Amino acid sequence: MDARVHQGARQPVTRAVAVDLGTRRIGIAVSDSSGTLAFPRPLVARCGDRAAEHRAIGQIVDEVGADVVVVGLPLGLDGRRGPAARAAAEEAAELGHALEGRGVVVETFDERFTTVAAHAGLASAGTGTRARRARVDSAAATVLLQAWLDAR
Repeated sequence: MDARVHQGARQPVTRAVAVDLGTRRIGIAVSDSSGTLAFPRPLVARCGDRAAEHRAIGQIVDEVGADVVVVGLPLGLDGRRGPAARAAAEEAAELGHALEGRGVVVETFDERFTTVAAHAGLASAGTGTRARRARVDSAAATVLLQAWLDAR
């Protein structure tokens, strides 16, 4: 089965990987084997080579045996797709092509407020501002993935 990009597809999941696409970093989170809980993973640094970044994500997908990748879609507050959402959807499609042949489905999922929730969670855990900046992308991916898991 080839990788496909879906919006809101509902399928049984063994393992999922969430991707929070930033301009400097890509936040990563993975689900547990039951598809119930999300956990942060080390981020993927943007290097200017999107194919290399997608290969790094592919390595994580292979490592955890994921069958779905959830890409955050930064919709506007009114739910519309602005330039950032269109760019994320385009990159999700590229990632789908990069993962072809692995039996992985690539989906987009509304990520509004994930970064805000991640900052708030890290702050309430006593994480300082500098440390928070370094961890917020993977924390946002974790919030995104948990919301996706809960919505299923």
